[in-house]
This record gives sequence, structure tokens and C-alpha cells, in this order.
Amino acid sequence: MSQVKVENFKRKMPPQEDPPRSPRETLPTMYDLPSEEIGESGLPDEFHIFQSQLLRETFQTQEYSIDEVFIGTDINLYYDVTTNWYKRPDWFACVGVPRLYDNQTLRLSYLVWQERANPLIVVELLSPSTEKEDLGQKVKKRVSDNDPPSKWEVYQTILRVPFYFTYDHLSQQIRAFRLEGDSYISFLPDKDGRFFLPSVSVYLGLWQGSYQNINETWLRWFDHQGNLIPTPLEKEVLEKERERAEKETERTEKEALEEKLAILNEKLKAMGIDPNSL
Repeated sequence: MSQVKVENFKRKMPPQEDPPRSPRETLPTMYDLPSEEIGESGLPDEFHIFQSQLLRETFQTQEYSIDEVFIGTDINLYYDVTTNWYKRPDWFACVGVPRLYDNQTLRLSYLVWQERANPLIVVELLSPSTEKEDLGQKVKKRVSDNDPPSKWEVYQTILRVPFYFTYDHLSQQIRAFRLEGDSYISFLPDKDGRFFLPSVSVYLGLWQGSYQNINETWLRWFDHQGNLIPTPLEKEVLEKERERAEKETERTEKEALEEKLAILNEKLKAMGIDPNSL
């Protein structure tokens, strides 16, 4: 949105009332702010798309239902209402918020001042052009207050995201950070190489397998017992295998019963008893 449009919008905002109106009524909504900016870098590569999709499909918690979790993948995350500044994480999850905007529509972007909930988790998929910024190694000098802060500063200091992960699929390296006090600290995985998030009882770790018919080392969610959380397609395959196993068990049990019955009939005949007369 251009500066002129922003100023026009501000002029149209109603004067302060007593009692004040809800921010959902007075502040710009996701429909007023752009979902993309001309001149920004292009769309993510194919790995970014599939990896984000896999994380979306496998993120499930015991604490929150599917309708109480919003997952954003490469959409604008607005964090400052006065400047309309935003970042665009590769993947983030917010819990305790409606999956749909006002429980009825898909979001165009995520505005923290309206949602009243910051992300619980952010995942950035590293690329050569963004790696240093994503890891907080590239300190962008702010000449004035008109310069937006770095991604690291936004996640750590402004939004205070409790868990921040980066993944480099070329080196297959996960870096994990959790918020402690005012700063991020690195934390180590468990003996299986996975990172536990106690507030939602899930693990994040690596999985070697085929997704979208691509054999790769993927970043993936595991449940509180360390089991893979299946994708919808995997659930369908597992259900079919379970049904097939049950039918096979029923067939085997039926054949075993028929075999036992045949043996019993032969014994009765040997004793001079007609089985059909019983």
C-alpha cells in the first residue's frame, strides 16, 4: 500500500470514542493491507513449497484442535500497525486462534494486532541469499526509525516467538532456538535428533522418505511419543492397509475354523456318527 493510500486510510478512521471501539473495527484489516509487494524477491523454489506443505500437513497437537491453529506459509506477517511493517516467514504456526478469519474466510495475511496472538513457532528454510539474516548473523544498520528491523530482531524482540528453527536442506542441518528472557538461545535435540516443544507436545526432526514422489531428507513433525504424524495421504494408505489386514485376519480365522470343523467331522464319522445328524 502506498504512503498516500495509508494516509488516506488514516484520515478516514473515526475519532476516538469513549469507551474506545475494538481494534478489529478501527485498525486496517488484512483486506486493507497488501499480501505482496512489487519489487520483492520471487516466489520460493520447489523445495520450499513442498517442505512448507509437509510441515503444514503434519502439524497436529493434543492441546489444540485443527480449528484452533492457524498455519501461515509464505504470507505477510504484519507486526507494526503504525508502519505496516511485516516479515514473510517460510512457515509459522499460531495456536489458540481460529483457523479461518472471523471463523469464515481464508486469510490474505496475518495481522498480530487483530489476531491478538503472536506465532508460537517460526521455521525459515535457508537459502544462500537469506541465510545470514535468518540466523541473525547479518546485522542491518538502521539509519533511522523509518528503517524496518531485521527478521531476527522481529522474531526475538518484537514478536517474541517462543521457538525459532532454521533448516538448510543442502547440508541437512537444523538450528533450533528458544526464547529465554529477552534473547534466543540455541538448544540441543534429544537422543533421536529431535527437538521437543513442551507447550504443544510435539517434536520437530528430520525424516528420510518420499513426499510428493520426491525422496529427500525432510523436516517433519512427530507426536509426543516420537511417532511420525502422518499426512492425509499417508493416513488414507494406513487405513486401507488396516482394512486389508483385518479382512486377511478374518479370512485366515475362517479357514482355520473350517479346517478344525472338517477334522472334527472326520473323527465323528470314524466313530460311526453322522455329523449332519447332530
